[in-house]
Amino acid sequence: MNKVHYSSRSNEWATPQWLFDKLNERFGPFTLDAAATAGNAKCPLYFTAEDDGLSRDWSGHTVFLNPPYGRAIAKWVKKAHDESANGATVVCLIPARTDTSYWHDYIFGKADVLFLRGRIKFEGPDGSPNSAPFPSAVVVFRPEHHRAGRRHPCIMQMDDRAAAFYLVPGDPALRNL
Repeated sequence: MNKVHYSSRSNEWATPQWLFDKLNERFGPFTLDAAATAGNAKCPLYFTAEDDGLSRDWSGHTVFLNPPYGRAIAKWVKKAHDESANGATVVCLIPARTDTSYWHDYIFGKADVLFLRGRIKFEGPDGSPNSAPFPSAVVVFRPEHHRAGRRHPCIMQMDDRAAAFYLVPGDPALRNL
């Protein structure tokens, strides 16, 4: 087991190509990878740590975001939310830590969510795959979410590896819970 994956010593874990391809097919084409390295960028246009994607403008882009999973992840989720208000569609691959304040402040009721089945095998800096020690989710921020106010999302299915389930206010199915 690679202990780097379970610590904060490295944030350079690449998205598996199969998952990026599925997301690009469903939500893309992606025009910007907002948090990448030259070695793991998924789009021709990308921001590295040196470019400081948090301070850059993403408007007008369809953005793929697999942010660093350390303490700064809340800033990346807020940035994704805010950039969607400026016209960007932002698709985030993040840990499904639904108990965190950033999920409550920026995701629930404000984005579409796909909970991924199983654990993703991220690609390490040396190219070796390692399973994440946490469940993952794909969070999709769209400009229309801001125009419509609080979103009433629906159930989405990507394939047998990802499904999204939402509680929609007024849904008769909720009466049986």
